[in-house]
Amino acid sequence: MKRFQVSDDDFLRVEARDCPMTSCAAPAGSPCRTGRGKVAVGYHTARFRLAPHLAKALSVPVPPVRRPGTAWVELPRPVADAETAEHARIGYARASTVRQSLDTQLDSLKAAGVARVFSEKISTRATTRPELDKAITLAREVRATGVAVTLVVHEHKCLGRGLELAALAEQLKAAGIGLRFLTGELQGSHDPSGVVFTVLAALSGMEREYIRDRTLEGHESARARGKHIGGASVVDENMLSMALHLRGQGASLRDIAAKLVITSGAKKGRHPSAATVLRMLREHDQAVEAAALQAVTPPAV
Repeated sequence: MKRFQVSDDDFLRVEARDCPMTSCAAPAGSPCRTGRGKVAVGYHTARFRLAPHLAKALSVPVPPVRRPGTAWVELPRPVADAETAEHARIGYARASTVRQSLDTQLDSLKAAGVARVFSEKISTRATTRPELDKAITLAREVRATGVAVTLVVHEHKCLGRGLELAALAEQLKAAGIGLRFLTGELQGSHDPSGVVFTVLAALSGMEREYIRDRTLEGHESARARGKHIGGASVVDENMLSMALHLRGQGASLRDIAAKLVITSGAKKGRHPSAATVLRMLREHDQAVEAAALQAVTPPAV
């Protein structure tokens, strides 16, 4: 069983709140005390578990600077403000492919003082992102205890684009979870129910459409100059027949692709991608539909 690690400065998180033990009742800024009026060797469990970061710790020792065992003396209470108040920060890092590195994001989150970070390598087009779901679930649990929570990410693109980002904003808004970007155009802290985040979701969707439109324009321009777009075809009649048979049996695109083999070209012996299978079947269906339409359409007089 892995032992919970307590950092050297965790006592500050403990002392951010008054001790709820009636036998101690040490005010914020001071260590816990024993019934005999001495500085306790460890903080009372009911007190350090008020700090979400330490909820699973077995014990939190009083540091030597507090002089455990000596006569207890109340220390000056810290000034409570937005910067020093108890605030949980949960980090999230994401890369679109396994080849991309998360080091930059993880380093920036660590530098920002984020202790708990969820990370994954997955496309924003994925319908579910397990680690992001875990981060939001933890944030909800911490927020339910009355502690302010902020989801911290390196840049807004790490969270998603368009509708995905808008849906995430609604989740954060409903749970009362804050959001902070460490870099990018929207660097800083933002209220997910505010206008900035709403505009961000809209702009992200527009950005994807812009990239798509520019790509299609480039393809059309290349075709007009006689240039071929895309790689060599890997589809043949035998592959199409097998794909149609498997589809008729209810197989998924991935299952169909796994059972097909390319018989020629540079990719000979490999399986086609699910996207290739989808395109092949779609083109076949369009051709059949066009032929059927032509067959029932009376010839022009």
